[in-house]
Amino acid sequence: MEKLQYISQGFTIEDQELNIRKAIDNGIKWIQVRWKNAPENELIKLCEISKKICSDNQTFCIINDHIHIAKMVDADGVHLGLKDEKIAAARQILGKHKIIGGTANTLEDILQRIDEKCDYIGLGPLRFTSTKEQLSPILGFEGYEKIIEELKSKSLEIPKIFAIGGVVLKDIELLQQIGIYGAAVSSQITNQPSIINKFKIAMQ
Repeated sequence: MEKLQYISQGFTIEDQELNIRKAIDNGIKWIQVRWKNAPENELIKLCEISKKICSDNQTFCIINDHIHIAKMVDADGVHLGLKDEKIAAARQILGKHKIIGGTANTLEDILQRIDEKCDYIGLGPLRFTSTKEQLSPILGFEGYEKIIEELKSKSLEIPKIFAIGGVVLKDIELLQQIGIYGAAVSSQITNQPSIINKFKIAMQ
């Protein structure tokens, strides 16, 4: 599984598509299409475009929140928040070969996601981020460390955890030392797509 995800940004379909294309042109191999508060017909159109661009460039295309749209456009999977539809429902609709990720904010959430058999977990936020309207309590590096230590103390296999929420390049080394698998990055890649290669090198 790729270690770096780009969570798409943009207030219009044109902005979203442009940012996704730039990320792919700069070597990203995993796009999570996220466009909150978009009209559904526009969102479907963006997801169709994104799936085609991703397929043409051997890039994973994951849809944020919307299981039915992920099914409709034959995306590679879906990412679900804690208040979204259930993981079991997504598995039933999308089938066992699709990637299903889930958000977590606490150890209890992580244990729930393990129990639900998520393929990966987006744990965060690392720090304040303006890309989320309803931000969960901020974890910081100490929060990640504590959760990983508690998982180890329970003798549980550490799942594929992606840091989310304000992650920047300089965080990667410490996150990896803590035992975090990867990162989902939004603003820094949107603003500076050429940084993708530096992220990949840092994650090797």
